[in-house]
Amino acid sequence: MKWDKGYLCTFAFALLITSNNGIDARQSTNTNLHRGTAWTSERKRSFRATTKDLWYHGFNHYMSHAFPLDELSPLSCTGRGPDWENPANIAHNDVSGNYSLTLIDVLDTLVVLDDPPGFQNAVKNVLDWVSFDVNTKPQVFETTIRVLGGLLSGHIFASQPDQPFYLPWYRGQLLTMAYDLGNRLLPAFSTPTGLPFARVNLRHGVQRGESLETCTAGAGSLILEFATLSRLTGDDRFEKAAYKAFFALWNRRSDIGLVGNTINIWTGTWTLPEVTGIGAGIDSFYEYALKWYVMSGEVEFLDVWHEGYAAVMRYARSPDGHWFRNINIHTGDQAYATIDSLSAFWPGLQVLGGDVQNAIKSHMTYWNIWRRYSGLPEVWDAQFLQATSFQYPLRPEFVESTWYLYRATRDPYYLDVGERILRDLTVRAKVDCGLTGIQDLRTNVRDDRMESFALSETLKYLYLLFDEDNPLHKDDSHYVFTTEGHILSLPREVLKPMSRIRRKMRGEENHQCPLYEPVQDLSPDETISGLIRGIGSRADIDYARYLVGLRSQALDEHHWSPDGWCTIPEVDLYSFDFIMSPGGKMVPEDPNPGPLKLKIVADGFILHNVTGVRVHIVSRLDRKGYDITKLGPHAVRTGQMVYVNDSALWDPLPDPRPAYRSQDVQLRIFLDTFDPALATQPGASSFNGETYVKAYTAQFGGDLAALDNPNTLRFGYWEGTEVQRDKNNPLGCKPYETNFDGNAVLVHRGECAFLEKLVYARDAGASGVIVVSDEDGPINPSATLAEIAAAGDISDVALVLLPHTVGKSVTAMVDAAGMFGYGHVMFAVDAEAQAWTEGVIDPTPGEFGQILYINGHPLLNTRLMI
Repeated sequence: MKWDKGYLCTFAFALLITSNNGIDARQSTNTNLHRGTAWTSERKRSFRATTKDLWYHGFNHYMSHAFPLDELSPLSCTGRGPDWENPANIAHNDVSGNYSLTLIDVLDTLVVLDDPPGFQNAVKNVLDWVSFDVNTKPQVFETTIRVLGGLLSGHIFASQPDQPFYLPWYRGQLLTMAYDLGNRLLPAFSTPTGLPFARVNLRHGVQRGESLETCTAGAGSLILEFATLSRLTGDDRFEKAAYKAFFALWNRRSDIGLVGNTINIWTGTWTLPEVTGIGAGIDSFYEYALKWYVMSGEVEFLDVWHEGYAAVMRYARSPDGHWFRNINIHTGDQAYATIDSLSAFWPGLQVLGGDVQNAIKSHMTYWNIWRRYSGLPEVWDAQFLQATSFQYPLRPEFVESTWYLYRATRDPYYLDVGERILRDLTVRAKVDCGLTGIQDLRTNVRDDRMESFALSETLKYLYLLFDEDNPLHKDDSHYVFTTEGHILSLPREVLKPMSRIRRKMRGEENHQCPLYEPVQDLSPDETISGLIRGIGSRADIDYARYLVGLRSQALDEHHWSPDGWCTIPEVDLYSFDFIMSPGGKMVPEDPNPGPLKLKIVADGFILHNVTGVRVHIVSRLDRKGYDITKLGPHAVRTGQMVYVNDSALWDPLPDPRPAYRSQDVQLRIFLDTFDPALATQPGASSFNGETYVKAYTAQFGGDLAALDNPNTLRFGYWEGTEVQRDKNNPLGCKPYETNFDGNAVLVHRGECAFLEKLVYARDAGASGVIVVSDEDGPINPSATLAEIAAAGDISDVALVLLPHTVGKSVTAMVDAAGMFGYGHVMFAVDAEAQAWTEGVIDPTPGEFGQILYINGHPLLNTRLMI
């Protein structure tokens, strides 16, 4: 296998370019984890039953050996509760409040498992045994997500008629208990900032000397449970407290849009070292922003999600797009290169937010760490490629993300992942008295503790992965899984409609996510295969394994080829800011542009003068370009337009070309005839009849940057030049037997010098040569002065080099056009592209009239009115 560094092919062409991968079938390295074993309905039901048996193995032993205590100690076959002798033992006391934690936490898992009798018995046991008038000091966050959430979810199912878990004798007792617990947690919010203390005594309230430091996840991930409690009881104190705490954090974000990990609840200042990421201490803050919007429809939380996600993707995402770093909240600089196991929830949240393609990439990293250790270690060091904390307490986050991705893609690849998870859990964690966490994944030393989330989340999501017929999969309501896996929803009568004033201010919004587009590969002979392939066929599948230092396994190597190669991915910036000016000059920012410069209209904004206006640009989830999301002090909502009416954009720019040859040129590739029926072909959803690619210029022959005098150069000028191949001379290293009559000839690199390829093409009547490189790095073909002189007059012919990935796709275009009679593949030098530099806005024709471009990327919610 060879490794080439370069960008994946990111342009779209009918029938050929697929899901921004553009990868040859020979590059596939891991199509199926268990080759030859199909995921039939019967096989999925078998794994569902095995998962269910494993769950009951844990639950039944909890009820036999631990209940009414909080947790099961499966090695000693006993129960455990708070550490009464050592109140400072927060590892236990943060979650163990002496309130039968595990039983409450699994109430709605019995719903998922379709066990109405078990659910009824569990509800009765909670009512008979649990009281919150206890002298314990659990963590506010853990008590909220595990206990309050469990009670609320149980109440929703027990009180809802016309479904199997309705209990006719039930009179809202679980909600009454949740209300009592909520009142006992409220004193924690009595701070100047509204940020709650991390811990509270359930009998005596906040005690003297309590720590003033809390984490963002702990203080900002309460809105789902607290607001649900308020809506169901009519007491708005809980929702107001959680709302104030959430925005107390968000409103203290840094200038680049990042919230820190820990904060002083009294002063509201971020505590050192002022870092952030997506893992422990921060994770569920973003989760609850998106999920409360899903539940309630309150758009200010969607705004937080969009802005927060863009900042994380801009600064925390690694350059290859496969993992997320811990960074400084003020600069975005990397602080630590570690990945903690809690962050494995992120791919699932990306799916819920509509960014499936990036979710696939981030999930690959966690999956390969799991493969290496048969479990997910608590901390992984991405710099040294090894775990630094080897515990695995049966956490659910990776399983949760696997379930989300399977539901979004329906790719059996994720069922294979689930099979491996189930096998590892059974072999490593199942003991005689239940399920135990792993203290050291290297030696399988166990820690004699079955955390409640093993039953409330880990096996719940694993069961759902294999249960195609679960009613939840057919429920298109606004229900969500909380960060503890509890199922919450709100009845319609307690939803709050958006006010008319707010609706008018926001305008029409279009909240839609793109459909998942599977990989569609080319055949080994670089022609169309017509096959849609799975996650295992992606070009980065082996890179993700390489990234964590995992040695190849037999099933990996089965799909390798001696001529195969793998792409080291690089990604464009997800979001960025810049201050606009027509010619790219440095201008001062105008922080409050007046109505003569920027005017609000019914469906967005009209920009009469771009100079000095700061814009925030975010990548679209459909990967077709970018959208402006902020314009000066104004937010640009989804579905709104930015109309540009500044005539200065059309003033001639100074020629930025250097005296020497340009090193690259942009080519517009298109069909001379285009059948609209092509747009209905698989993989052609974004095809508009043309695409743009970057090519590297030769330092001999015609100068493609000489835009003012192309009279003698036919290569890519005027209406374009047809691209032809001679399969009898694929490398272009011998005389041709045909005359190309001014067309360009497409050849591959190798066997002879670039200059020889150009001379042979010139002699055969070609206007120039397009060479497909054998690597993706930039190369500018050159020759000595003596060699150029010996070649004769080559001023009217030109040569360009296409990167390997792009070139292979162009080759397939030429073959397909000839094979299916769709016309001829043409290309033209994009002259305008040579005149723009980084950060300069570009009035380039787009799919709908005129739109702006930034750094070659279309700003699709812009329209030029000039």
